[in-house]
Amino acid sequence: MRVPDWYALLLLAFAAFRVYRLIAEDTILDRPRAWILGLSGWQEGKPTPKGYRAKWGEFITCGWCMGAHVSLVFWIGYQIWPHGTLVFAAPWAISLIVGIITHALNDK
Repeated sequence: MRVPDWYALLLLAFAAFRVYRLIAEDTILDRPRAWILGLSGWQEGKPTPKGYRAKWGEFITCGWCMGAHVSLVFWIGYQIWPHGTLVFAAPWAISLIVGIITHALNDK
């Protein structure tokens, strides 16, 4: 088993968090997320449809649940192909940092 140094671990953690946020909360994936959860065509204020998958909704939006699975994917990728996984993780980690900085500067 490979143990990443502090830099690689930080990169993997930032990337995993960013991917989790993309899956769970970013508006760009609202439609696919709604389709997976059985909420296609649903609008706020209306009753929840009968096909709503509440457990999946809880799983997808839970940082401990989905976050652990996303982290596991990055960890397994790092164990199989360390360099390639870090190259893949770098843009995700950078986008997290850019997002945090942008958010901090816009909250005046």
